[in-house]
Amino acid sequence: MKNCYIFFGLILLFISCDENDVSTEVDEEKITGTGAIYYDEYSPLTSKPINVFYHIPDGYATSMPILFVLHGAGRNAAEYRNAWIEEANAKNIIIIAPEFSDENFPGGDQYNLGNVFVDGDNPSTQTLNNEAKWTFSLIEPIFNKVKSLIGNSSNKYDIYGHSAGAQFAHRFLMLKPNANVNTIIASAAGWYTLPDDTIEFPYGIQNSPIENIDASNYFSKKLIIQIGTLDNDPNSPGLRHNSIVDMQGDNRYDRAYYFYNESKMIAEELNINFNWQLVETPNEDHDYKLTIPQAADLLYN
Repeated sequence: MKNCYIFFGLILLFISCDENDVSTEVDEEKITGTGAIYYDEYSPLTSKPINVFYHIPDGYATSMPILFVLHGAGRNAAEYRNAWIEEANAKNIIIIAPEFSDENFPGGDQYNLGNVFVDGDNPSTQTLNNEAKWTFSLIEPIFNKVKSLIGNSSNKYDIYGHSAGAQFAHRFLMLKPNANVNTIIASAAGWYTLPDDTIEFPYGIQNSPIENIDASNYFSKKLIIQIGTLDNDPNSPGLRHNSIVDMQGDNRYDRAYYFYNESKMIAEELNINFNWQLVETPNEDHDYKLTIPQAADLLYN
């Protein structure tokens, strides 16, 4: 019987060590090392609390740069944070990895498309959400909260988003013109919102708030489109296909180039400075871990 107690105790210990579980609010005035906080202080979205995973290297954290790491459709923020720890320690970068759970941010509408519309695939003025309730609007409050817990003095942050996180990241760039973001890496997005006002949102910017934003704002920001040279499978799981999106290409590699080239052409037609670039990751298909060393060098070398 004693051995049974030990066995069941080990099971309970294993369950309690789920790195994605932050089941109770962490009430701290200061954070260090590797951990997570339960964030529900943004008043328009208090009903949608977020687990925010972090890693703070040893050293002068008050002056370290801050990087948001945005997970893919797996909603596995802790794993993304963990994958960045080695580079974070080598380059003295603070990692913030918010988890946009399926429970609180279901589907692509509330994560990939930022909850701009009730139904992002069928936008209308009647279903446009108030900006305060956009998922995009959580980034700045989380930035300020983590800064306060660290005592960090950074005025800006960077973003690395992979797959679904890359979709979030490049739309964040266009829809939040006043964000305190420095550089964004959109790594291996499945598809894109083109800055084209002749194509309806979400594939273009027609009938979306982006139409009212000066294009020079987002074209002048530093956006790096990162794509693996082997990320070219048209049958990749979860990859969206329809008659409109397939105009961008039938795989992530071709879509990345289409987005970059079309955006550059639009900027040139508008005579606007174009500060975006496209970078290939050699021999990488769709494994976010293989993109991280290159992304870290692009951001912090």
